[in-house]
Amino acid sequence: MVNIFVSLVNPLVHAVMKLLGLKKQKVEIEEGTIMSFWVPAKTLDKPVLVLLHGFAANGSITWIFQTPALVAEYSVYVPDFLFFGDSFSESCKRSPEFQADCLARGLKLLGVESCVAVGFSYGGIVGFKLAELWPELVRHLVVSGSVVGVTRSLSNETLPRIGFESLSELLVPETVEGLKRLFYVVTQKKIWFPSWAFRHYLEVMFKNRKEKVELLEALVIDDEDFFVPNFSRQSIHFLVGEDDKIFKLAMIKDMILKLGDKATLHGIKNAGHLVHIERPFVYNSSLKKIMLPLKDMGHHDIGDS
Repeated sequence: MVNIFVSLVNPLVHAVMKLLGLKKQKVEIEEGTIMSFWVPAKTLDKPVLVLLHGFAANGSITWIFQTPALVAEYSVYVPDFLFFGDSFSESCKRSPEFQADCLARGLKLLGVESCVAVGFSYGGIVGFKLAELWPELVRHLVVSGSVVGVTRSLSNETLPRIGFESLSELLVPETVEGLKRLFYVVTQKKIWFPSWAFRHYLEVMFKNRKEKVELLEALVIDDEDFFVPNFSRQSIHFLVGEDDKIFKLAMIKDMILKLGDKATLHGIKNAGHLVHIERPFVYNSSLKKIMLPLKDMGHHDIGDS
């Protein structure tokens, strides 16, 4: 059977992105490291918005329900992290810091001087690193299904609770059954797909398996090495599904207390970890409300390059 994601879904998504005024562009970050972006086909006098994807899909698939709702008001950039989509690196570095550094350098090469970043799950963690290491680039950060960092104690508490032994077992499934278990954990309501659809998704979205396992190994840090950065130059906004089984609401509230007054919480009922897919219209409306006061930062944030 022809893989529907190769023959139908990916071409359709690419066509949609082009209709929305975006083009695909590869940027050489350094020798042996290429990062792929969807970027505005024309230079726009709009606030810059960067959408950071999670671990189970590339950027265009992750944000397929958000991009159409945002391009009218924002210059939208959708990167693929290294080892996702068409992005790759010959470097042995796998940390969120390296992803954030490559992303920042790529955005700079594309002419982006400052932006609002929206990150989902793994993208939120990279977003926090981006805001920490490049504070002049990230003016505001919105995260969903994410935390500042994954400590060993957090990993050890979370994985057994949701029925997994490792992050790679959860996020880099090897079988259709493993992918079904992942979807069960990340959604609030059971979403049914035929087994062949899961199999096709597995074949396409989980390439570079070795490198992705290494990314997850580099994601977990020892508790004594973890600290909450002082995001004094940015506002942080959590837009989350209230029924997230991975990062529970109580955990997010505790994180907000550590971040201080510049952090806000916005919950969406009847949604889990995959909140932007489960309730896209509510998510998009909430995201726009969060970003409305932030829009005045954007009209001089991109150069002509």
